[in-house]
Amino acid sequence: MAREDKIGIIHIFATQNNTIMLLTDMTGSETLAKCSGGVVIKTQHKEGSPYAAMKIAETIAQKAREKGIEQVHVRVRAKGGIRPRNPGQGAEASIRSLTRNGIRILSIENVTPIPHDGTRKKKKHRSKKP
Repeated sequence: MAREDKIGIIHIFATQNNTIMLLTDMTGSETLAKCSGGVVIKTQHKEGSPYAAMKIAETIAQKAREKGIEQVHVRVRAKGGIRPRNPGQGAEASIRSLTRNGIRILSIENVTPIPHDGTRKKKKHRSKKP
């Protein structure tokens, strides 16, 4: 009898300053594991780096294997809205690290929120000139 692998969803929120990963079940309602840059790295200015993202992905992959999850769908998100719509440098590094740690990725999806003519962008700061 072949055993059936459980499937999960990994949500990656990658900004310039931090990377947060969340492992949920297929419904997305039950959180199985969570990790961010502040958990794996000590210096605050390196939380959004690719190295920190690799360490986060290793932690999440280990917790996924403990729960019996071998296959995942990946959802990548940036800040979005009126802020930058491209994910930070940690997104690509974390996906690469997941595959290296034995997690099979079924699909990668970008779920960054896009504004439909919502609020107005902030004005540029004008400094005092002497």
